Amino acid sequence: MIRVFLIFILILLVKNAFANKYITIASTTSTHDTGLLDYINKKFENKYQIKVRALSLGTGQAIKVAMDGNVEILLVHHKKSELEFMNNGYGILRHDLMYNDFVLIGPKKDKKTCSSIENKMIEIKKSKLLFVSRGDESGTHKKEKELWELSNIRVPFEENWYLSVGQGMGSTLLITNQKNAYTLSDRSTWIAFNKKENLQIVCENLPPLFNQYGIILVSNKINNNLNIEEAKRYIDWITSEEAKKLINNYRVNGKQLFFFNHN
Repeated sequence: MIRVFLIFILILLVKNAFANKYITIASTTSTHDTGLLDYINKKFENKYQIKVRALSLGTGQAIKVAMDGNVEILLVHHKKSELEFMNNGYGILRHDLMYNDFVLIGPKKDKKTCSSIENKMIEIKKSKLLFVSRGDESGTHKKEKELWELSNIRVPFEENWYLSVGQGMGSTLLITNQKNAYTLSDRSTWIAFNKKENLQIVCENLPPLFNQYGIILVSNKINNNLNIEEAKRYIDWITSEEAKKLINNYRVNGKQLFFFNHN
């Protein structure tokens, strides 16, 4: 009887230990909204019995959360900010993980051929065409600001035709569709987004629109309670051949959303 009781207690202790065995990732809205992160995290959890908690944030917000020592891993898409994070001692290691690209979205009535993203941005400004900006310091918002600068245009914060909404990509696309406006989106969220009957891609497949995702192991010098050992296991796994196949084979509406490029 005592033996049975002791085994029961041991089982409870093991279950409790597993319940407390988790890591937290701060990632972009695109990996969340497309379902990719949930899909690959479940594969990892089933293999290693380690729970993965994911925070869906814009890149800027995700980096701030990591700087405060609240997550073990960053999965974001603004390389300049990522390298600054590393150079300032907040990260232990960083890898290129996967890529897709950005697309400029606009109303279906726009029939003009896009010869360059710069020319299209200049056209939007000169004609005062309604543009919806995420305005949330996400990787997509940072890229949008870079595109204005690339076109020698100051970011038009105070213009009436420029609408900064401070929303995630899905909500921004919804507003853009309602207003027959223009916006910048990552291609994966655009593919997965359903309510776009008034919209189309007006610029794509141009070099400035390349979109690299990086994965970073956050330094436990910020917070010595971070579960670095399990987080390192996650990064080793997500950069492996097994995860490569999962990422490359993940599709929405029959289309590949992300392309693994860690080497």
